[in-house]
Amino acid sequence: MPNISEFNDEDDQLYEHHAFKVEKGQQAVRIDKYLMNFMENVTRSKIQNAVKDGFVFVNSQPVKASYKVKPNDYITVKFEHPTHEQLLVAENIPIDVVYEDDDVLVVNKPAGMVVHPGHGNYSGTLINGLIYHIENLPNNSSNRPGLVHRIDKDTTGLLVVAKTELAMAHLSNQFAEKTSEREYVAIVWGNVEPEEGTVEGNIGRHPKNRLQNTVYEGEEAYKGKPAVTHYKVLERFGYVTLVSCRLETGRTHQIRVHMKHIGHTLFNDERYGGEKILKGTTFSKYKQFIANCFKVLPRQALHAKTLGFEHPTTGEFLRFTSEIPEDMQLCIEKWRAYAKHQDN
Repeated sequence: MPNISEFNDEDDQLYEHHAFKVEKGQQAVRIDKYLMNFMENVTRSKIQNAVKDGFVFVNSQPVKASYKVKPNDYITVKFEHPTHEQLLVAENIPIDVVYEDDDVLVVNKPAGMVVHPGHGNYSGTLINGLIYHIENLPNNSSNRPGLVHRIDKDTTGLLVVAKTELAMAHLSNQFAEKTSEREYVAIVWGNVEPEEGTVEGNIGRHPKNRLQNTVYEGEEAYKGKPAVTHYKVLERFGYVTLVSCRLETGRTHQIRVHMKHIGHTLFNDERYGGEKILKGTTFSKYKQFIANCFKVLPRQALHAKTLGFEHPTTGEFLRFTSEIPEDMQLCIEKWRAYAKHQDN
């Protein structure tokens, strides 16, 4: 983990901190441009001001905007003004606990719950609930208590939470070294071919829509971070396909971006265009059928079904599986009935 000892003074509790390591294979690029691609919800001027004020460090040394990042650099950033993320309030929010011991907590997140405060969601998040139920959760490198990884607001499924510093370090390393197991189930537009495959493509922020990410390839690959998704067809319904997606990496919106990249946007994924009819007929009955599907599943069709990791203390490999939630299951059943009717 990055050395953030320069942020340990009492006064620094008033600041927003970020710390991370530059990936292997990263091309040389100015640090301000690099940070724009790797930090969410941060403006270019905010980054430039942080550099100017000496609040951007590489390997514990302040750098100028002209500094070009190198593989394995440890970058730490301190922003001058506190954000709502630092003003965490404990809230008595029900949490669906799948497993808990002294080191870890596995939760099944419902649709609509934001994992951590930010971007207009400063209460009602999973973290607000966690700090109410559990005292002294360790912070990750972004100062977020307990979080080892995250899933999107409208994605359902399993998350592991670290309850100790040892667990945080151990689990974070497993995710970084790709030894954890994460399988999602998704409904995607189109008839996916072949039966199984792998999508590889660096993921970074979309140049025109900062709420989206996109795949960068070739000479532009440096704009994104390496990402690998393995998919397998579970069931075909004609105009949509039920697939399993196994993550080798864990980039923001990874499955949503990778599946769109190969022409199979997630069903009803509004942010990436999946709320439009991308495959099918022009018949009014079909349009009504799709509207009914969107009504029962008013979110992207994505569920984090399986989570596996080595226990940080016992060394035992634990694997957890969650049921596909009712809204997504109802949508699958509608498509199954539709496909059967088409075959008759």
